[in-house]
Amino acid sequence: MRDALDATPYDALLLLSFGGPEGPDDVVPFLENVTRGRGIPKERLKEVGQHYFLFGGVSPINDQNRALLDALRKDFAEHGLDLPVYWGNRNWGPYLTDTLREMVADGRRRVLVLATSAYASYSGCRQYREDLAGALATLEGEGLELPRVDKLRHYFNHPGFLEPMIEGLLKSLADLPEDVRAGAHIAFTTHSIPNASADTSGPAEDHGDGGAYVKQHLDVARLVADTVRERTGIDHSWRLVYQSRSGAPHIPWLEPDICDHLEELHGSGVPAVVMAPIGFVSDHMEVLYDLDTEATAKAEELGLPVRRSATVGADPRFAAAIRELVLERAAAENGRAVTPCALGALGPSHNLCPVGCCPARAPKPAAAGADSPYA
Repeated sequence: MRDALDATPYDALLLLSFGGPEGPDDVVPFLENVTRGRGIPKERLKEVGQHYFLFGGVSPINDQNRALLDALRKDFAEHGLDLPVYWGNRNWGPYLTDTLREMVADGRRRVLVLATSAYASYSGCRQYREDLAGALATLEGEGLELPRVDKLRHYFNHPGFLEPMIEGLLKSLADLPEDVRAGAHIAFTTHSIPNASADTSGPAEDHGDGGAYVKQHLDVARLVADTVRERTGIDHSWRLVYQSRSGAPHIPWLEPDICDHLEELHGSGVPAVVMAPIGFVSDHMEVLYDLDTEATAKAEELGLPVRRSATVGADPRFAAAIRELVLERAAAENGRAVTPCALGALGPSHNLCPVGCCPARAPKPAAAGADSPYA
């Protein structure tokens, strides 16, 4: 039993997330971190930050990461997996560079990274890898011994990620008034990204027509919808839609937007909607504002009954999935035969991002991939 839960060669897991403000004074500095290099005036950032101020200037993401940390540590301890778990953010404290510095001081030399993004895309994968490379470059400049850093594969189709979403969707359907429940439509939502970024997401063989980003979300939506039909006997209509667009209006982004979709559904006589945020790991600001506030207000304006299903968050099944992914990767690194766990038509994702995977418009070094300068 103990040997089966040996994570060697890894000696630490790093939870790597986006970060968020934890008070009103943090909002603009946080947004400056997120948008650095884009030349956005501070006055504009204050406008963008208004939805944070509606929640006291606090993003829920840091508390949600703390809960996930607790869940991971609890699961690892209960199953005899002796692997310390650290936490670092890309855009707010605890900052990634500081956490990696702490890990080096603690003697960690082989680090496995869990990113709080389940799908392939530049912003959901490569940008995390670029930030890892930037942090390692800083430590290298300080003369520190650098750890080797690997990243867990995409987990969008792991049963421990899917099952909590399925259960949440079933609960939301059951919470609708009985007279509209059977006819409810499921709007599977994820973060909109520029069409150009979507088309080049994933390895080169997946590029074009939404790339791996759209393919992976559609696969999850089908899996969830099929399971709901099997468990309820009702075949609900569904569509993958998008939210949280933030780019310039002249640049094409993935559509339709959730609010436009709600208007279309209402116009076609759909009696109710469940919004299922399959693209998000936890109930952070994009979920609380864009769905629970903005989209819900649109539904109320239309007189359309709507519910929003839960994200995975710190569900024990998700923590167990991460343990399984850690052990799977450790076995592969040790040359042991391993059968990756994945549902759906796409199968398990790659362990090592290949060259050309989710490219940036301006190439930057990225760690934890085939093109990493820190192999």
